[in-house]
Amino acid sequence: MKIACLGGGPAGLYFAISAKLRNPDHDIQVFERNKADDTFGWGVVLSDETLDNLAQNDPVSAERIREHFAYWDDIAVVHNGVRTTSTGHGFCGIGRMQLLILLQERARELGITLHFETPFEDIDAFVKGFDLVVAADGINSKVRQHFEHIFKPDIDVRACKFVWLGTHQKFNDAFTFIFERTEHGWVWAHAYQFDNDTATFIVECSEATWNAFGFGSMNQDESIAVCERIFADHLDGHALMTNARHIRGSAWINFPRVLCERWSHENVVLMGDASATAHFSIGSGTKLALESAIALADYVESEPTLSAAFERYEAERRLQVLRLQSAARNSTEWFEQVERYLDLDPVQFNYALLTRSQRISHENLRLRDPAWLQSAERWFQQQAGADTDQAPMFAPYTVRGMTLKNRVVVSPMAQYKAVDGCPTDWHFVHYAERAKGGAGLVYTEMTCVTPEGRITPGCPGLYNTEQVAAWKRLTDFVHAETDAKLCMQLGHSGAKGSTQLGWETMDAPLKEGNWPIMAATALPWSPNNALPKAMDRADMNEVRDAFVKAARLAEEAGFDMLEVHAAHGYLLSGFITPLTNHRTDEYGGSLDNRMRYPLEVVKAVREAWPEDKPLSVRISAHDWVGDDGITPDEAVEIAARFKAVGVDLIDVSAGQTSVQAQPVYGRMFQTPFADRIRNDLKIPTMAVGNIYDPDHVNSILMAGRADLVCLARPHLADPYWTLHAAAKIGNDQQSWPKPYYAGRDQLLRLAERDEGLI
Repeated sequence: MKIACLGGGPAGLYFAISAKLRNPDHDIQVFERNKADDTFGWGVVLSDETLDNLAQNDPVSAERIREHFAYWDDIAVVHNGVRTTSTGHGFCGIGRMQLLILLQERARELGITLHFETPFEDIDAFVKGFDLVVAADGINSKVRQHFEHIFKPDIDVRACKFVWLGTHQKFNDAFTFIFERTEHGWVWAHAYQFDNDTATFIVECSEATWNAFGFGSMNQDESIAVCERIFADHLDGHALMTNARHIRGSAWINFPRVLCERWSHENVVLMGDASATAHFSIGSGTKLALESAIALADYVESEPTLSAAFERYEAERRLQVLRLQSAARNSTEWFEQVERYLDLDPVQFNYALLTRSQRISHENLRLRDPAWLQSAERWFQQQAGADTDQAPMFAPYTVRGMTLKNRVVVSPMAQYKAVDGCPTDWHFVHYAERAKGGAGLVYTEMTCVTPEGRITPGCPGLYNTEQVAAWKRLTDFVHAETDAKLCMQLGHSGAKGSTQLGWETMDAPLKEGNWPIMAATALPWSPNNALPKAMDRADMNEVRDAFVKAARLAEEAGFDMLEVHAAHGYLLSGFITPLTNHRTDEYGGSLDNRMRYPLEVVKAVREAWPEDKPLSVRISAHDWVGDDGITPDEAVEIAARFKAVGVDLIDVSAGQTSVQAQPVYGRMFQTPFADRIRNDLKIPTMAVGNIYDPDHVNSILMAGRADLVCLARPHLADPYWTLHAAAKIGNDQQSWPKPYYAGRDQLLRLAERDEGLI
């Protein structure tokens, strides 16, 4: 086969080597527009796993690469003058130029023809002249641009500015992150050694800081001089260097995240940064390129046709690439928002940095550096007023006069088992079991403040003495037999009311016996739902007073905490989101107007609820419909307004406000909204949404992304989730019901023996 590799970087060279090893008869030529010794980066980072893959593929080049590696096991974070070091991370670096020289030598040994200073402007000529064309021509791929209508690239230019520099200052002992506060904002560096004499030194900052310094109008020498001044304390007199002299003016750029709908067309296939990029902050771009080169070489040789080889290449490599890109996106966004976290204690800041991509979890950190993690856990517990080194999820939490034994919350979950708004034995057993199960706080499902405010006939209410008595039976039991606290969640269904039970047709009107409903606007929840009445001032007064009455009844029933439900498209949420609030009076239009009535209700509830008991509000922080609905930016403003009227905690959910919503799901997918509100506003938050593992809970808390963590479905599957989680990670200090001690002891023994039964 006659093969052209367009691009002489690691991807193109390593594919050529891999393909030649599999079939020496291939005529393989590599075309590179630059000189053989031109390179515009400094060092590259590879993991031990990638090195092992290279050794299996080509032991000769792998051994030569290993001989030139700089190894380190530590990550150091310098923040607010404190240097924090953790170990067990296992990285290695090599100079990009050295890597290219080694790959060029290996390619020549195998009989591969290398063409340097050879532009490839006529893409069609290559397509016609070769059996296979591998486009490994980088982020700004000409091949990708030529076939843009086929590959359909999606290029997302990220927010921060960065410049790739080098230095002879030594960073032998650790991959080092340095954060410096300057007169124009924060500037930070990613530094790591890649040979005996040289280290990569990437300088990064927000665009606002970049503009304030005037870097855009500086030449490279001026820009480097400013960076040397900023990091003078860390450079020990060494200069910063550039190898991008070919660029006129500033060498600062914004990172482009590249995705392509397709990677192949006829006999052309994209590889490396031409097909997909991963932000430098996770150091995986070269890893992706080399491992993709191995895979494509395998499939070209093993599959019967190029078309079949390309199909398998895309199917199998795309998943791996997307996983790394997801981690890279998380890491990129963390650095873009890093100024939000720079006031954190150095211990928590270091943890947040290490776990930013979600590839490293709490227990993974324990495997890497148990001593450091134990010290961090002890720090977290000390901040909570406890003298222990248990995991963060088992730290106490105090808000107003309520102290929770731990940070695990049983989420509100509709049961649809009430009769005429009154909770039944089902509710008693359901909530009592979860209170016995070890969670610090147990929420009721949304409990409605009027009969007409119920979502379904099976939803509970709190508007008469019979309901108070039923709820008090529960609170009395929980307070007598457990150390859990109970939160009553109050709400009104709005346009989503008078619908069928959850296991019938969701969000569909009753087949008979519907009651009148009302909302901010006379707009049905969906085309199938009933038309609500647009609330007038009298309706608003009536519902506000119903919330106040319900708050007083919740106190009479013995609840420890109260939450007002202002999310998920229910009545108060229907006022907040512009998707369902089309009013033209003082309660519609601007955010101030849309918030007017929800704030009135919450303020009245706060005044009626005891001063020593906490009040939270649940919000939808994202409508998932773009700029037409609530966005995460606006959610911060919404939370700030609730904070101003005495709300103690924001329960941060998202979506369910419109049938048009297109949520982006994933592990902990709503946690970033809680993170932002907590750290921007300095108000406690609760994280919810696809959180199901103790690792998730501990990572969220330890990184300072939320103060409480709410789990729903895990608690449906296992009322004793918290106690089982404690046993799973070897914690024997959680309070079990006394009659269950024998079961606790057996569970702990099984966990200790790791029999996989938990």
